[in-house]
Amino acid sequence: MLSQPIEYLKGVGPLRADLLKKELGIFTYQDLLYLFPYRHIDKTSITKIEDLTSMSDYAQVQGKLWYFETTGVGSSKRLTAYLKDSTGVIELTWFKGLTWVERMLKQDEVYNAFGKIGFFMDKPQIVHPELELVTNPSAAVKSYLEPVYPTTEKLKAKGLGGRQIGKLTASLFSLIPEREIEENLPAYLLEKLKLISRADALRNIHFPTSAAMYEHAVRRLKFEELFISQLRLAMVRMERHRKSRGVVFHKVGDLFNDFYTHHLPFQLTGAQKRVLKEIRTDTGSGHQMNRLLQGDVGSGKTIVALLSMLIAIDNGYQCCMMAPTEILSQQHFAGVSRLLDGLPVTAKLLTGSTPAKERRVIQQGLAEGTIQIVIGTHALIEETVQFKNLGLAIVDEQHRFGVEQRARLWKKAPVPPHILVMTATPIPRTLAMTAYGDLDYSVMDELPPGRQPITTVHRYETHRMKVLEFVKSEIEIGRQAYFVFPLIEESAKMDYENLMTGYENIKAFFPEPKYWISMVHGRQSWEQKEANMQRFKNKDTQLLVGTTVIEVGVDVPNASVMVIESAEKFGLSQLHQLRGRVGRGAEKSYCILMTATELGNEARERIKTMVSTGNGFEIAEKDLELRGPGDIEGTKQSGVLNFRLANIVHDKPILDAAKKWAEEIVEKDPEISLPENTPIKQYLLSLKGKTAWSKIS
Repeated sequence: MLSQPIEYLKGVGPLRADLLKKELGIFTYQDLLYLFPYRHIDKTSITKIEDLTSMSDYAQVQGKLWYFETTGVGSSKRLTAYLKDSTGVIELTWFKGLTWVERMLKQDEVYNAFGKIGFFMDKPQIVHPELELVTNPSAAVKSYLEPVYPTTEKLKAKGLGGRQIGKLTASLFSLIPEREIEENLPAYLLEKLKLISRADALRNIHFPTSAAMYEHAVRRLKFEELFISQLRLAMVRMERHRKSRGVVFHKVGDLFNDFYTHHLPFQLTGAQKRVLKEIRTDTGSGHQMNRLLQGDVGSGKTIVALLSMLIAIDNGYQCCMMAPTEILSQQHFAGVSRLLDGLPVTAKLLTGSTPAKERRVIQQGLAEGTIQIVIGTHALIEETVQFKNLGLAIVDEQHRFGVEQRARLWKKAPVPPHILVMTATPIPRTLAMTAYGDLDYSVMDELPPGRQPITTVHRYETHRMKVLEFVKSEIEIGRQAYFVFPLIEESAKMDYENLMTGYENIKAFFPEPKYWISMVHGRQSWEQKEANMQRFKNKDTQLLVGTTVIEVGVDVPNASVMVIESAEKFGLSQLHQLRGRVGRGAEKSYCILMTATELGNEARERIKTMVSTGNGFEIAEKDLELRGPGDIEGTKQSGVLNFRLANIVHDKPILDAAKKWAEEIVEKDPEISLPENTPIKQYLLSLKGKTAWSKIS
């Protein structure tokens, strides 16, 4: 019955059905069942008029219509009525729909009036109350809280406002036998977690008999959503661990040992050693590694990536490393080439701007196996790029690549290569549990020795001269500085004008030839951008002025100051990424957040967070709390965050419980075939093909 088309429900019909499909995505009875009310109105009791106080919020009163009149003209026209019970009188006022209301009113009849209580001249009143004629005193109060549903203007125009949708839902419940709403959680789980049945939960989320029953219903349905999502991820992970054949890296060989002993530029941190051990275990297991490596800005992910590549090469395999931009690819290539200097390893760079002749040579070297490492952009996933024996694929800043783009990389070898996904945007644990739950993940939460914490300060526009003087003092002792301007995509022209104005102002304070300034922005050609960045890296210029193109991929150890202009216009993770461009050498570094004097609450909260902590994971948690999971970069493609009720920030205890039980069940019953787990099995089968579960890797 639940799969019946919505047009067959009494009171809907073809026209309204079309609107429900277009406006709210309601195609079947089941869809309507899962359109949850966003609030409830309590009409389960009557309040005496004398008991109303200024502390009363919404209330329902009952009384005889004593008197009503229409006064005023035009826009000041109003209808006033007085309802009287045994304890007092309340004034009811309408400013809209007066003709309709007047037709409905009958003097000396008994009415229920519901609405927000206000006081005028110490007398209680309700503006635009919901009014109901009491024909049957014994049914004058509802036995449940009345639901209010989301709707749209188009639906309202066809008589389908929030309350009318409630009437359709009520008629649907009167049609559905309880057995139609099948249980999808095992009995032992309901008992252990003290959860109500699915049928009871659905009835009480729509028409709860009390506020407590509504809470029980919400808790049950939130757990169900999170549990099913965690179960699917646990099953994918289990399946991958059992069946995904991977190339085996049998040994840690001469190349790795030589590099580790003689070429490693610094001592590895405990976190780097731990991650390398996890990678070593994965790549030697015979199963394909799918590991997410998240490390804060500057935590040394590149050296871990290189050491992993050397293990692959020692075992006779090739490696590739894919980055989202040419600048980042070039930076990785320059860093890796420098580290590999003097070792018998051939590494090449392949990007969109690699000349055709050189490209052909690289493609031939990869196909023949004479090139062991290739670093590049999405140029690596083109059909013409073939490997002789690809064993390890590393993807940097993976949220910038689509799922399909990444999947094309895995098909470059007969046995899928091991995958290491790296991100410098720390992902909160709650988000990693949901969006990346089918990946194993490693966290690098230590900075290499010698790195000093960056001092972050907030300065208003009115302090600009002091900020410029400070930047000048740093340049005088041989340091360099960045000035970053926001990029607001809706207005590229305005961005450019702001940048140019800012550039002229900075130039006026730092005149040539004493100071030299590089500038980078989106309108420049790639060559021009690269040339300007190179001048800054080579210390030919002391200042780099630009937009957020410098967010990823600039590594200048001598730069000690980052000034972020209009910092209130940046998101938290972006501010953190930008701050990570300084503090890359041994010198003390500073990040100065410049803002307007007037700040909104959320912007103020972001700035406060940046000043108070340098920990990327704390910042990521705060970002998730402020923006919600749907807005965090890269999560939308996962298809696992579209929960109807659950919120992974506020419902973290429920998420933890759901994850624990899902993993326990999959461990004991990988096929979900035990009799006690039949409700889960049946439900998962009914979902097949209906849910967008993209596999993240």
